[in-house]
Amino acid sequence: MDQLLRNPSIVQGLRKVEARIERLGGSSALSGINAGATRVISAGGKRLRPALTLATSLALGKAPDRRVITAAACVELIHAGSLVHDDLMDGAAERRGEKTLHSDLGFGKALLIGDFMLARAGLAALTSVSRPVAEVLANTVVELAEGQYLETAELFVPHRSEQSALRSITGKTAALFRASCLVAAVCAKAAPEDRARLAEYGEKFGLIFQIMDDLLDLTATGEQLGKPAGTDLRQGVRSLPVILSNTDISLERGMTDDQIAEALTILRQSKMIENTVEYCRGLAADAFAALPAIRNHEIAGILYGLPTSYIDSALRIIARPALTPSR
Repeated sequence: MDQLLRNPSIVQGLRKVEARIERLGGSSALSGINAGATRVISAGGKRLRPALTLATSLALGKAPDRRVITAAACVELIHAGSLVHDDLMDGAAERRGEKTLHSDLGFGKALLIGDFMLARAGLAALTSVSRPVAEVLANTVVELAEGQYLETAELFVPHRSEQSALRSITGKTAALFRASCLVAAVCAKAAPEDRARLAEYGEKFGLIFQIMDDLLDLTATGEQLGKPAGTDLRQGVRSLPVILSNTDISLERGMTDDQIAEALTILRQSKMIENTVEYCRGLAADAFAALPAIRNHEIAGILYGLPTSYIDSALRIIARPALTPSR
């Protein structure tokens, strides 16, 4: 992932994307909305999704122009707005060690600021990029809502299926990664087959991103995560790593810290890590196979290696006790 985020052409493009995000986030007629949106936008994050948009454009032989820059900014604005909504649904007091927006402003104001960010991205895509790109992003927002709804509808469900978990994370996470690649392909007027291949690549990488994030929630320390470990378990989310652990973990409302700690110990001593990593490496192979021919060898190397390198980077921060072999 470092190769992607440190590539000179992508770094240069991200500076322009950042400026565009700031302008869009501060474009409300109401100063309170601007302040809230700017706070969310400035809270950190690697800008991975817009970096994928820029890399896709370069892979197709197109230097990122104004439309690609705006499309990348819209992707990140949708991501940021969805985080506001995620924090509301989770009741999260902190994100990346800082107070969440609703913790300061209250539920109603935070909700509306998140709505503003999603709507502003759609309007910018329609007026400053193209109708097809706006349609891609609008469909993606629909998928984000549907994926999150599916997860919410299955909280504390004792026998959630692998297919159901995949359907949820495809919508709530992978869809925006898919869109990150697809909007660049649309701007570049890529052939339909290349658009489909790049969209599949983005989706597969998005699945890896979410599944490894879910694994970290179960295996990394609270200090590494910037939040308590086992948050998904507390919220009743039977994530894909839990399903792949083949353990009979019972999730109940109001679980105590001791119950969460016991569940984490059981999961960490199972084959959860091994099975989840194997599953993600299969997705990485699928992502690799999906990519079309890329003439830019530097960008080709980055995109081909990104899924596997992301898995490896996540593994490096898993808490060492979690790697204790099962007995």
